[in-house]
Amino acid sequence: MEFPKPCLETFRINGPVRIVVTLFGRISTLNCNSEEFFMPAAATTTLDLSESILQSFAVNEKVNQLLLKNVSPGAWRAEPLGKTGRAIAEIFAHIHNVRLMWLKAAAPDAPQPDKLERLTCTPSEVSTALAESAQACSSLIRLALATPGGRVKNFKPDAVHFTAYLMSHEAHHRGQITQPARQAGYPLPKQTGFAMWEWGTLAKTP
Repeated sequence: MEFPKPCLETFRINGPVRIVVTLFGRISTLNCNSEEFFMPAAATTTLDLSESILQSFAVNEKVNQLLLKNVSPGAWRAEPLGKTGRAIAEIFAHIHNVRLMWLKAAAPDAPQPDKLERLTCTPSEVSTALAESAQACSSLIRLALATPGGRVKNFKPDAVHFTAYLMSHEAHHRGQITQPARQAGYPLPKQTGFAMWEWGTLAKTP
């Protein structure tokens, strides 16, 4: 036996929403407050914005390390096409050293990681240095987020913009790194290119 499908209509007449259901020729109505009836239940958890910002910066560093790990040794100091610009090793050193510049400006009395020598640094040295400067920047950002106004010394307007600034700067140079690697005949593995955008996955990894 095939049962008829109910007919559902919703309309408002100078007041609450009225739901009209027609089934087997019978009409049933339900009056309800639109906000209570249609709005989803409130979330059971509240986003900790400060922790989310810090986690975003941590994922950004994981992307740096992932890229570094997958740069071929043959591309590390390959001369850029046209002999202009930086080699890959120099770009990675620049990312680290710019972090140090801001750490010195914002927290001159705090311990500072060592600077990288752009012409001699190895992938292993870069990996260690980036991890150290990322941790130092994270500590600076955490401290700023916990203070009224979220100020970072010598940077305007606040710690959220400071974090976005660092991440944008580093993403820009990650794009630059892929180009000389490809030009030197050592393109990044396709899987690495995809993995660099899997922030949800990277956020769950240690």
